[in-house]
Amino acid sequence: MVAGAEILCQQSISVLDVQYRCVPKPIENHFLDVSSTTPPPIFREVRSSDSLSIFSSESVVSCLSSFQTNVIETSTTKFAPSIRSGSHTDKGCRKSNEDEHICVDNLSAHLDYLFGYPLPSAFYAVFDGHGGSNAAAAYVKENAMKLFFEDANLPPTSDIDDAFLEKLKNSHHRAFLLADQALASECSVPDSCGTTALTALVLGRHLMVANAGDCRAVLCRKGVAVQMSQDHRPSYSPECQRVEELGGYFEDGYLNGDLAVTRALGDWYMKFPIGSSSPLTAEPEVQQIMLTEDDEFLIVACDGIWDVMSNEHAVSLVRRALRRHNDPQQCARELVNEALRLNTADNLTAIIVCFTSVCHESTPQQRQKLRCCSLSEEARNRLRSLLEGN
Repeated sequence: MVAGAEILCQQSISVLDVQYRCVPKPIENHFLDVSSTTPPPIFREVRSSDSLSIFSSESVVSCLSSFQTNVIETSTTKFAPSIRSGSHTDKGCRKSNEDEHICVDNLSAHLDYLFGYPLPSAFYAVFDGHGGSNAAAAYVKENAMKLFFEDANLPPTSDIDDAFLEKLKNSHHRAFLLADQALASECSVPDSCGTTALTALVLGRHLMVANAGDCRAVLCRKGVAVQMSQDHRPSYSPECQRVEELGGYFEDGYLNGDLAVTRALGDWYMKFPIGSSSPLTAEPEVQQIMLTEDDEFLIVACDGIWDVMSNEHAVSLVRRALRRHNDPQQCARELVNEALRLNTADNLTAIIVCFTSVCHESTPQQRQKLRCCSLSEEARNRLRSLLEGN
């Protein structure tokens, strides 16, 4: 049922919409949308042997395994994603909205001086600010294109092979650290402010997700919920071990008694000097998979969504909504509204990234029409007689 599914382990993202022209305004807007194109495909595929369990009639499956990615070559699949997205954000019960987000459906149209290949390319990000301000999140959003694609030395090539993908992963890893260091020297961002960050980069059929914090990306692969990122919280035992080995501690479920996440950009009041390993780190975990024709959409959302909703619930809701109206913008709004209905206590931001231009709904089986006919009195008597054995 799930051969070809990429399975990542279970745990718990923020967003930007306006015509993106790489100009340093406007921070007031929380959204950024750009049109998409559909260039030629490349030919690779992902498989995983992770364990799954059936969740519902929507064929949503919960992920039970650790991160494991096996990439194999295929000459039969000629899938290329047709990318479109929608996003929505809401301050929820908070006084202000500290989330920021980015949606760029056609990245190569805006960074043609960096991208020399005719492939579908897109970039999405959610930044969930904390510390009583969205200053850190707004700064990273405003400078995202420079930080993630210029300063990070994105490798230029028209041949996407394993060596390129490794360089791309290292480039994105470097971008998180550059953004963190930029916040350290940015006078408009207090040391007490920070932001979690999750990015999703689509390049041809390649999807790369990088995360530092408790935002989350979940892929819907043929109805299966595939978690693409790990929540960096004190409750996650590998993070707990990493923090304690570096001299950190937990008090009432908070890092050093103060922060609910173990990875974030900014928050320099809790970090050691640049170049030193700190219990709180901006280093992201990066995951890569190959998209297939079974991949329907990706949900990128802040913890305000995942605090009250499982991966399976979110995927099922979006999948049903797409079949009703095929509008990712409306889907994002419905997902946020569902979290509000479930009484989330945080800001809310969600991005829905579709990988096909049309949501194909299965045609319901036609009911057979039965003809009703009336029997005469004589026929009824004869039938009764036969049934009674006379």
